[in-house]
Order: sequence, then structure tokens, then C-alpha cells
Amino acid sequence: MAVITRVKSGLTADPHIIARAGEARHDLEHEARTRRGIRSAHQGQRDALLSATLRRSRPGRRRLLGVDVGGTFTDFFYWDGATLRVAKRLSTPPDPAAAVIEGLAEHELDPQEVIHGSTVATNTLLTRSGARTAVITTRGFRDTLVIGRQARPDLYALHPTREDPLVPERLRFEVRERVAADGSVIEPLDDTEVEAVLDAVQRSGAEALAICLIFGFLAPRHEQRIQRAARRRGIPTSASHQVMPRHREYERMSTTAANAYVAPEMSRYLRRLERRLQRDRPVRLRVMQSNGGSISAARAGEEAVRTVLSGPAGGVVGAVGAAREAGFEQVISFDMGGTSTDVSVCPGRILERSDLSVGGLPVHTAAVDVHTVGAGGGSIAWYDAGGALRVGPRSAGAQPGPAAYGRGALPTVTDAHVVLGRLPEAQLLGGEVQLDAERAAAAVATLAAPFENDLAATAIAILDVVNANMARALRLVSVERGFDPAAFALVAFGGAGPLHACDLAGALGIPVVLIPAAPGVLSAAGMLQADITKDEEQGLHLTIAAQAGAAPAALRETFERLEKRARRAMAADGYRRVRIERAADLRYAGQSHELTTRLPRRLSAAAIRAALARAHEERFGYAHENRAAEVVTVRVKARARGFGPSAGIAESASSVPTARARVSWDRPRATKLLARAAVPRRGLNGPSVIAQLDCTTLVPPGWRATPHASGALILRRRT
Repeated sequence: MAVITRVKSGLTADPHIIARAGEARHDLEHEARTRRGIRSAHQGQRDALLSATLRRSRPGRRRLLGVDVGGTFTDFFYWDGATLRVAKRLSTPPDPAAAVIEGLAEHELDPQEVIHGSTVATNTLLTRSGARTAVITTRGFRDTLVIGRQARPDLYALHPTREDPLVPERLRFEVRERVAADGSVIEPLDDTEVEAVLDAVQRSGAEALAICLIFGFLAPRHEQRIQRAARRRGIPTSASHQVMPRHREYERMSTTAANAYVAPEMSRYLRRLERRLQRDRPVRLRVMQSNGGSISAARAGEEAVRTVLSGPAGGVVGAVGAAREAGFEQVISFDMGGTSTDVSVCPGRILERSDLSVGGLPVHTAAVDVHTVGAGGGSIAWYDAGGALRVGPRSAGAQPGPAAYGRGALPTVTDAHVVLGRLPEAQLLGGEVQLDAERAAAAVATLAAPFENDLAATAIAILDVVNANMARALRLVSVERGFDPAAFALVAFGGAGPLHACDLAGALGIPVVLIPAAPGVLSAAGMLQADITKDEEQGLHLTIAAQAGAAPAALRETFERLEKRARRAMAADGYRRVRIERAADLRYAGQSHELTTRLPRRLSAAAIRAALARAHEERFGYAHENRAAEVVTVRVKARARGFGPSAGIAESASSVPTARARVSWDRPRATKLLARAAVPRRGLNGPSVIAQLDCTTLVPPGWRATPHASGALILRRRT
């Protein structure tokens, strides 16, 4: 049960979150210690609504910190078992760890365990700044990375272009060996040749090595021998039977090369961060994976490719948790930050996928099913060669940031909101950024000529364009996959999500918008809620006849082997009480693509066919009754329960006093400005602007906002 506490008059103001939960006693000693340990971002503020619902905890009150490094802000979510606090500070793109360490010192946070959402792997791939990587593959397959699938991503482009492979021709090497499709060895590997090839790798100046032999995932002995020989020489090595042990040689080679490419930088970054975290005290560092679970820092350094959607995954976990706390099961998560927007449909559960593409490169690893577009608060508005107004994908980021932040000069989405009066100047964004309305107006004015120099019309056009970009993304994950948006609630979060949520919900016919209590740091909160996970997979090819009764023995044996491997890995990280989930990539005979499908522990041919039928019906609207099924990949996920709060997220304070102002909507209207703590229990009608430390929520005309007991705001269109 949530305990709501107010900072009494006369106490030092605190814009960070403090919340009491469960049966924790509010004794004077703890209160004094809490006051001393928190720095106020707005001195002199007297009252702040403090709320949290902590549904699960572990004994000993572990001090935990979720930290999400974004393109504009770095978010902190701290919990010690009884107290919740949030903070934001501008990111430091040249050295992401600096914002983390400086934030800990600035806000006097003392965690025992840090769960970190990192963009290092993603940015390394996008900017092509990873290690010089070589590839060793089977003779005759060195050009696999160039040939790819021979698919044209843009069918009607007159001059199509494609990204260069991560590994240039001079760094692609071959060895004579061959494994057949059934795992039998056709041509054995010669260790003398391996040593000669490794000599050539070292002469080439390669800093990392990817090993990807044909059908090496079925019989990994050859890859293992090359890997051992390379490691004896001190070469950082990634092998496909560990990174992606399943079929499709192009995707497997690309993913293995990507892991080898980013792992050295990721390892260096995590080691630096760990040393700085542990300078004065022991701190355990974990990293958020793309699949919505966390792993140890050491494992994240070795398996860096598993973290390419680290931050967005935490957001989806947090969104689903907050929605369930408020009584919603079917949700679409909408995370709009400073640089990009991530959307995900969750029909009662978090969906996963493995066919990712990062910077035009296929990266196949287990991940939350998130679609990303280059639309954020810092997205820059511009005119293309044809004179059309465009927004993004380029972003002002944290440096220099939007013009309204006082350093930039280019017009952004944030500047458009400031011009329209939707971001009150009195609000300190993230607790430290004072808005500059004059500078924002000057930036927007550079685009105003086609609008007869009408700044409000120009700003509205900027928002219309970025909303159209995000609406397309929402339709892609919902309507285009057979889901009716009207059956879902839109969970809006991120620093800019609540500014656009109602407009997007109206465009898609979504009836309810849910704003979590601290939406600006929900991704960091989700990292604490996330389970500790370990994924294991194994490619194989088994056919289950239409009338078969028993599951193939090879399938049962593979599941048992993967489960043992997953349990050992979890135990090595200190987690012995784990839950095992089984899944498989299934398809009907004759199909070339498969669906990842959850399977029961009691396997039978009938259960497998039934699971495929349900998945096929949900995805494509029909299923085959009398066609054989094929098992392509076997998957096991081991889960250990996370430490953090389930979904009750403390609300962050705001310095904005209740007032009325003229704000531009469809036309200028008298609009109520108030802090989120001041929203009445009975709710309020739009137009309203609700401010808090980590974000601002817009309630447009025709909408009503009502507080929920969980701390969330529920926004509905008025009838």
C-alpha cells in the first residue's frame, strides 16, 4: 500500500523523489539523514508530493541505482528499500561515464549496486568507431559480409546505396575446413594452417577477431580450436557458436563481427566506469540487455552486442510495470527522449524479436520488440531541397542542445513548445536547465518565412511534422501487425513523451493515455524492476509430422543441455534461484521464416503444433491444421527476480506555481499552469500544462487528467 508523505513547512525543499512504502517507520533520525543526503535543485520550495508503491523488496534494504544514459539527459533512479529518489543531469557524450559519476557526487547517492543502461554499443556501431576487426571463415565464404542477402532496402531508388561491411576485404581470412548441414565433419581443420592465418591476422593490425565457420553452430569444435589459439596470442575473440548459434550465415557472420567490433570499447568503458564507481566503496555494476533483463558488467563486455537496445528495453519494462499497477494490461509504450522515440506494442506481455538492424547492419540477438525513429525533443527542424519542412533525424543532443537551453542556435521540437508557451519558463528542465524563450523564438524564426513570419504557426507546423513521424511508428507496431490501437492504453514517458501523447492518441484512436508518476526517468526505473536474465539458444532442424505424438528426443535433450548451461551462467553471477522459460523458432514445412513461440515444459508434438498455430493465427490471421511443423532454433531464458520496486514510481517535484497563461493550441487559449503535486484528486480538464522535475505533461482542450492511486495520471478524451 502506498504511503504518501509531504515535506512539512520549514524543511529544506527537495525536488528529488523521497517516498516511503510498506511498513517503514518515519522516524526522526532517518528523516534527518535523508534531508542531509539530498541537494535541492530549487531552494526555497516548501511542498512536494511524495508517493511510491513498493510491492516487492529483498531483505537488507540494498541501495540500488538505475541509471540511463540518453542522448540529452542522464537519468538516475535510486532506491534503498524505503526511499526513492530521482535526478536528471545533462549527458556528457564524449565520456558517458562522466555524467554518471558527476551525478552520483552531485546528488550524494551511495548505491551498492548499479544497473546501467548503456548506449556505448549502439553508438559504436552507428559511428563506426569500434575496434579494427578481422574475420576468419570457411574457405570460399570470405565475401559473405559483402554479398549479404542481395535484397534492395529501397526498391525504387535509382541509385541505391548500402552500408559498407564492418570488416574490409583485407581483414577477411579463410581456413580450409567444412562441416555439413547435419554437423558431420567433411574436411578437418589443420592447426598448422590456423597458426599461419593468425600470423596474418596479427600482421594486419587487427584489434579483434570474429570467427564464423559454416555450420559452426552445429559442430563448434573447429571454432573452439581457432578461438583457443587466438586467445593464447592475446587477441580479443568472438565466435559465432557463442554469439549466434543458429542458421543464416550472413546474419550470423554480421552479428559475430558486430560483437567483436564493439566488445573492446564496451569492455574498456565498463572497466573505467567500474573503477570510478568503486573508488571509495564496493559497488556491483550490472548492464541492461536488449531483452529486458540485466547481466553482469563482465558478461556485458564479452557479449556487447546484447546491449544495443539497452535503454529502450528498460523503458518498456518500466512502462508495462506502471501500466499494470494502474490496472492496464494491453499497452503501447511511447518513449520520446531528446534524440529519438521508441515505441513498442505489449498485448498483455512484452514481445521480443531477434532480427535487429543497427546502422544498416543485421544484428540478431534477443531483444524487446522496439521500433525507433529519429524524433525527440532535440530533433532539428529544417527544409529539404524541395522546400518541405522536415524534423530530424539529426538532433541537437546535449551539446549544444536546443536553442532554449541557452547554447544552441538551430530550431528544435523543444524550441517549438517554448514558443507556443507549452514549456513554462519558470520550470527548470531536469532540475538544472533554465529555458531561454527569446533564444528559442530566434531559432524558430529562421524557418518562419513560408508562414508569413508567424512564429506560432511555424512552431505548430514543426510539431505537426514530428507528430506525423511518430504516428507512423505507432501504426507500424500496432495496425500493421494486426492490433487495434483502440484496445490499448498509450503509456507516455521520456522527457518529451507526455508533451505529445494526447495528440498521438487522438490520431490513432487510442482512448486512454497513462503518464507514470516520474515519466522522465522511467527507463532508469525499469532497469531496477528488470529481472536478471541469461539467454541460451541452439540452432537445429527438426520436423514434427502432422500426426506425430511425441516430441523428438533431440529436442528434449537440447532443452535440457541449454537449461544446464543457463543455470551455470546464472550461478556464476551469484543467482541460484532461477525460473526457466522455454521457446523455439517454429515454422510450417515449406516456409522460409519462423516465429519465436513460447513452449510448455511438458513437451509433446501436439503442444508444439498448437503453440505454432496460436502464434501463426495471431501474427497472420490463419493457421494450418494438417501441415508438418519445423523447429529451427531452441531457446531457453533463465530469470532471477529483480531487486527494485514493481511499478510504483515516486513523483518528482516542480517549482512552477499554479497560474494561468495564454498558450497556443488550435488557437491561443487561457491555460492553467500547475505543478503535478497540485493536480486535484477529482482531476482537471484541459487545456492545462502540468509541470514536474523530469518532464511536462500537456492536457489539450477536450481532454481530462485524473490522478490514479498508483501515482500515475490517467488522461481521457472528454465526451
